[in-house]
Amino acid sequence: MKDAFKTIDLGRMSYAEALAIQEQHFNGILDKKRKGQSHDDSVLLLVEHNPVYTLGKSGDEKNLIHDPKSIGAEFYRTTRGGDITYHGPGQIVGYPIFDLEQLDMGIGKYIWSIEEAIIDVIELLGLKGARIEEASGVWLDIDTAQVRKICAIGVKASRYVTMHGFAFNVNTDLRYFDHIIPCGIDDKGVTSIEKELSVEQDLEKTKASVVEAFESHFVRKN
Repeated sequence: MKDAFKTIDLGRMSYAEALAIQEQHFNGILDKKRKGQSHDDSVLLLVEHNPVYTLGKSGDEKNLIHDPKSIGAEFYRTTRGGDITYHGPGQIVGYPIFDLEQLDMGIGKYIWSIEEAIIDVIELLGLKGARIEEASGVWLDIDTAQVRKICAIGVKASRYVTMHGFAFNVNTDLRYFDHIIPCGIDDKGVTSIEKELSVEQDLEKTKASVVEAFESHFVRKN
């Protein structure tokens, strides 16, 4: 059986640089599909960004409370779903450029599977992740007033090919979230593994766990 995808770790990179790489892979797969060509080009891009705020295509710029430049961050409008979020050092950002037809799944199952992969990763550390109905992502303590998000998800798909993806807070400086209304949700918090466990995490080890979880949940069907 062929692997569903290959993984490329881009290291630390600006949002614009990573977006160009995403688009190259995304457009390459779309071009082959339009021509009826088979491919083995699905890829999971992993990256750690310089501080940046990104706004989804249907997001509200009013959820950006302060000028990003005043705190050394950049700002980009994007083509993904969702509202505003933050990317920065200590966070694992994943951009799956997947052909969902090869995985025999629709966009709903795709997002569910990303959530499930992250839930599996944090469970290894003793954290119980869950979903809430009104918003995508992975959350902690969903039935309490302290509900908080540990992983945000925002995607785009065309001809069942995906881009954009998830932002998983590992050692993220959460103070950057004070300058936005994360995902446009003002009654829920944001957290990280480091904050929950009160100890800085091995980012490379966590990346390896993410890749392993993705390999478990995304299996090529054809």
